[in-house]
Amino acid sequence: MNRRLAASAAALVVLLAGCGGYDPTVVPEPAASSAAPADPPDCENDGSQLRSFEPTGDVTQLPGVEAIRKRGRLVAGVAADVFLLSSRDPQNPQRLQGFDIDMVNAIAAKIFGTSQDKVTFRVITAAERIPLLQSGEIDIVARNMTITCDRWEQIAFSQVYFDAGQGVLTGVGSGIDSVADLAGRRVCASAGTTSIANIQEIAPEAIPVSAPDNSTCMVRFQNGEADAVTGDDTVLAGLAAQDPYSRVLPIDPLSDEPYGIGVSAENRDLVELVNRTLEDLRRDGGWEESYDRWFAEVLGPATQPEPVYGR
Repeated sequence: MNRRLAASAAALVVLLAGCGGYDPTVVPEPAASSAAPADPPDCENDGSQLRSFEPTGDVTQLPGVEAIRKRGRLVAGVAADVFLLSSRDPQNPQRLQGFDIDMVNAIAAKIFGTSQDKVTFRVITAAERIPLLQSGEIDIVARNMTITCDRWEQIAFSQVYFDAGQGVLTGVGSGIDSVADLAGRRVCASAGTTSIANIQEIAPEAIPVSAPDNSTCMVRFQNGEADAVTGDDTVLAGLAAQDPYSRVLPIDPLSDEPYGIGVSAENRDLVELVNRTLEDLRRDGGWEESYDRWFAEVLGPATQPEPVYGR
């Protein structure tokens, strides 16, 4: 479960922190679809929140999709500093790469027949995801966004495209091989998240350490100020892939984090197209190919989540 370049801690900080200056192209707001806003019935975060809109007929001709095609570009909100999911190519900083980028390109190809020069990638923060969808400034969000009932009240979601979960990163040879081994150890997590609370519920003797974000936690880990880092396993995989002295523990997830592609609640048409795209990726093996390229080495094998419809 180890890997990556023997880069220094300083190099990691530069890679993770130096991704904020992206100036996206401003594009016109797409015409609103005539479809009714998403209105999730009886949503209790018990699995019912995973229901999405089933694609029917030729989804490429739906009004909400046609409006994007006429504009000529799909506008996608993404990260630029989550290695393996979405980050800048070290060889070409203007180019983004990762699993989420593969998903966006597949969606664009479904709309336009190609993704070449058909996507405007807008680098956004987690806090900007919902407001920018609601304002119409972006069409979709592919930025490790967990599907929840509260979020369904504000936007719509595709089917689950990635089953993430909370994991633990620690040092090779640290003696930490399970959650039980975290007793008396310092575990860092991003402030404002539930990660520390989840760890303390399972390993109450763990010592919580807070940091502004995951990259800062990683720096504290590398500086010996924390014995482990906890957060989404997708994020931890990216951190571990850059530090040969760390690894993600092969444990069951401490929480379920089902990621969905976010779409405006007014554009059910686009949700259906995204879901059809994901179904096509299941049939032709595109999802598995992307996962194996980015995550299999660190997180092990996985299969594409099955869709849940009925909304």
